[in-house]
Amino acid sequence: MDNLENKENKEDVFIAEGSEVTCFLFEWFEVVVQSLIFVVFMLTFFFRLFTVQGSSMLNTLHNGDKLFVWRYDYKPTNGDIVVIKKFGDLSESIVKRVIATEGQSLYVNFEDSSVYVDGKKISEPYIKEPYFSRGSLEIPEKIPEGHCFVMGDNRNNSTDSRELGVIKNEYVLGRAAGIYFPFNRIRGLPTAEQNSNSNASVSASENV
Repeated sequence: MDNLENKENKEDVFIAEGSEVTCFLFEWFEVVVQSLIFVVFMLTFFFRLFTVQGSSMLNTLHNGDKLFVWRYDYKPTNGDIVVIKKFGDLSESIVKRVIATEGQSLYVNFEDSSVYVDGKKISEPYIKEPYFSRGSLEIPEKIPEGHCFVMGDNRNNSTDSRELGVIKNEYVLGRAAGIYFPFNRIRGLPTAEQNSNSNASVSASENV
């Protein structure tokens, strides 16, 4: 009789242990599924992932950099780095910097590599080097409604609004918010407001 009870107890223990393992696996599976749903939701409505190809944004972005691109409710803003979807003769999406937006006046002086927006020379510490390329199109004096003017930071090696013309805002997929790979280059990319504050600090120190 005792042997029979011991056998039943051992079976009960085995069943209990099996239930704990099953519960753990289901809980782990539930966490994974919820995480995947969250990632898909974020990538669908808020972020996109983009890989930089080429050298047109040196020295800010390098070939192979992988970017988080903020897309939710984004409107092109001066100084932002943006991803533009392929259109017209473009065979792939490109990444550039917004120089001027709708309604703003624009003048590019190729003799001294300076850019004037609304009559004011803007600070561009991010460009790789002085540039000479005018491009194949006439640069508009005023940016039309619903458009923006973009250029690469490596101005001598960039296909941008100098060749493509002004870009429709609807072609702008979003703002490059940060680099997530390679690991030694992980960093956030400054917003237009942060660039503006940085430039203001530089100007203030120069005036002292």
